[in-house]
Amino acid sequence: MSMTLALLLATQAAAPAQSADEPPTAPSETLAEPPEDAGRLGTAQQGGGDIVVTARRRAETVQSVPIAMSVIGGTALAETGAYNVSRLTQLQPTLQFYSTNPRNSAANIRGLGAPFGLTNDGIEQGVGIYVDQVYYSRIASATFDFTDTERIEILRGPQGTLYGKNTTAGAINISTRKPSFDTEARAELTGGNYDFFQGKFSLSGGLVDDVVAARVSGSITTRRGTIWNTRQQEWQNSQDNIGLRGQMLFQASPNLDVTLYADYARQDPNCCVQYYVRTGATQRATNRQYAALAAAFGYTVPSTNAFDRVTDVDSDLQALQELGGASALANWNLGAGTLTSVTAWRFWHWTPSNDRDFIGLPITTVSANPSQQSQFSQELRFASDTKGPIDYTLGAFYFYQTIDTQGLQMQGPAASRFLLNPGNSPFGANGCATATTAACSPAVLNGLTSRNTIGFKNTSAALFGKLTWRAAENLEIAPGLRVNYDKKEGDYVATVTTGAGSMTLNNDQRGVLAPQSYQPQFDNWNVSGDITVSYDFTPDVHYYATYARSYKSGGINLSGLPLDAANNPILQVQTIDPETVNHFELGLKTQFWDRKATVNIAAFWTEIDDYQATVNNQQVGVLRGYLANAGKVRTRGVEVDSAFRPTSGLNIYVNGAYTDAKYVRFTDAPCPPELAGGTTVTGTQRPSPAGTNGPNRTAGLSPESCDISGQVLPGVSKWAFSYGAEYGIPTVIAGREGQVYIGYDGSYRSRFSANPSPSAYTNVSGYSLSNFRAGFKTDEGINVFAWLRNAFDENYYEVLATQSGSTGLIVGQPGDPRTYGVTLSTSF
Repeated sequence: MSMTLALLLATQAAAPAQSADEPPTAPSETLAEPPEDAGRLGTAQQGGGDIVVTARRRAETVQSVPIAMSVIGGTALAETGAYNVSRLTQLQPTLQFYSTNPRNSAANIRGLGAPFGLTNDGIEQGVGIYVDQVYYSRIASATFDFTDTERIEILRGPQGTLYGKNTTAGAINISTRKPSFDTEARAELTGGNYDFFQGKFSLSGGLVDDVVAARVSGSITTRRGTIWNTRQQEWQNSQDNIGLRGQMLFQASPNLDVTLYADYARQDPNCCVQYYVRTGATQRATNRQYAALAAAFGYTVPSTNAFDRVTDVDSDLQALQELGGASALANWNLGAGTLTSVTAWRFWHWTPSNDRDFIGLPITTVSANPSQQSQFSQELRFASDTKGPIDYTLGAFYFYQTIDTQGLQMQGPAASRFLLNPGNSPFGANGCATATTAACSPAVLNGLTSRNTIGFKNTSAALFGKLTWRAAENLEIAPGLRVNYDKKEGDYVATVTTGAGSMTLNNDQRGVLAPQSYQPQFDNWNVSGDITVSYDFTPDVHYYATYARSYKSGGINLSGLPLDAANNPILQVQTIDPETVNHFELGLKTQFWDRKATVNIAAFWTEIDDYQATVNNQQVGVLRGYLANAGKVRTRGVEVDSAFRPTSGLNIYVNGAYTDAKYVRFTDAPCPPELAGGTTVTGTQRPSPAGTNGPNRTAGLSPESCDISGQVLPGVSKWAFSYGAEYGIPTVIAGREGQVYIGYDGSYRSRFSANPSPSAYTNVSGYSLSNFRAGFKTDEGINVFAWLRNAFDENYYEVLATQSGSTGLIVGQPGDPRTYGVTLSTSF
């Protein structure tokens, strides 16, 4: 495919446009606020409006910022139903968000940011989440519902010289609406099928004239589940969220303001279930594959079609989380510039319950890792004014985090048959071996319990700066530098007891749940930097080129270590090295057709040495992987964001991304399921072909590790698009002037791998989604519309995974079916 054709295709997707409903807004010397509807879907960056953003910690128009970025405003979030980060992926082609429950979530930009798989607390995200300039350390906290959100800026590529923590892949910068001295109120009510209800409100006004103003807002979201559990007779994967947020602004003097923030959110869904999708042959013996094991118990799943949306998992599900915190933001204009202080404390409490065997047999009866996390951060920045040929931002950042986790895993009476290899002994009808092979007795693993006590301390400090030199009238050169120190300390203790309460374990038991005790530590300094050269060909045509060298902090393994041949922990892998990132980007931002059209193009090439990957170690009972450094990965591609407003009533956006993300070098990677589960080769033995196994008790020969160099990174679609339009006609209804409108939003993602090592069994097929809305909005702020999402009831998976033990069972989490409803919002 030629580059020209690729660019034309890419023009058909990427991020919704921003609003031009307000008059042009010039950036001020301090952090000016953007127009109220900045980022409104389908009307962005055109029609005469300039969208003001704070991506570089000062107010600038989005078109003049030499960063690949997209902006979505509060109106767009409401009209498209994008009320959390996960739903933003339908609007942003290069943003990926995967979540099997809030704790096990990952946000990636351009295929980079976090290892694909179950979360390990010992590392950090490469995509920074910031809310009102406060860094959110755990990605789970990004699953909150957006409450009173003014705009969201999605910055693509490394941002470490201006943002307080690791942002090697990008940043999601969320700004809520600020307190106002004029009294104002907003309310929004939504009802839909599956008993969906969402209510939002905000109230703001002055308390002391021109000195003190306050704002309070809240939201509630409930929905019954979409998956029916035939065993527990209940709907699962429900929603049950509440959120409250308060702000108080003190205008202490004309040049000093302080804003205090406090928020609390609780999510208590009956969630999150993954269940049967398909089976694929591994190298385990035929009678050790899923079909034979299930038949030995006389077990069948309620349906082998996942889109029947029924399951029979037998462990209770819970995904309760509470999060919140308080912060203070102070801006002091000193004449030569503005000194900003951001002080914040946050907490996140997690109380889960999972079914990690994914079926209705008692294999793993308990799998839960309750966790209590807190963080404190302090940031100081000084930003010069923008009157001279040079402006700059200097800053210091401090971060301290603690995590306490109490893990519990318990095996059930079916575990021995599913997880142990009984040699050549025959099997009895009870699902285990005859008494001649004690290792196959159900009692070997029944009741086997691991209790894990995990502690973690994370300290980070940094000095950073960014300078902009206007070398000529239309030329800017902007270097940045960051010096960072990270220290991580962990404590992992796993105590394992048998069903009889004994701590004396045989080798089979240790191979499934091994006692471990270790105290990993990591600390290091690193220096990162970037330089951007930008040139304005005309006031509406901007070019930039960027090189960045950045680092993501090293980490420690806090989910248990892999075992050696004697089933002892391998202590050499307690820590992993930092990632080293080299990033190149070229960008062109253009407006034309009397600024009724915006087309922005970015081409990027990013290489990461010592890429942090989640891997498995071939233990049959392992539910969690561990962390390791892959040799090198590379992602490259082209993005196009475009928006058009041919008439005053018609707004169109088409955005797209081509992303080629691969392992350049990963020679000792975990093998995919079709090459796992057999006897490990020794000496001159050669591995069996994929999915090869013998009859009865004869296993295939599996490689100790696999070379996946040149294969694709997980979770990344090569092609991704978003596109849509809104058309409105001026109308008067019931004496109210406004417009009747109809809107459409579509998205497409091509196939992606859902396994760290690509597997034919875990490829998620490409899919497209279509959403419609139609309604009436008035000039006074009333908006009532009906919406239809996933209009054609597309069957698609958000993620696929494998059952532990190399049984060949593939499980998944289907995306939402067709939903519909009505939303009414008003402001006054």
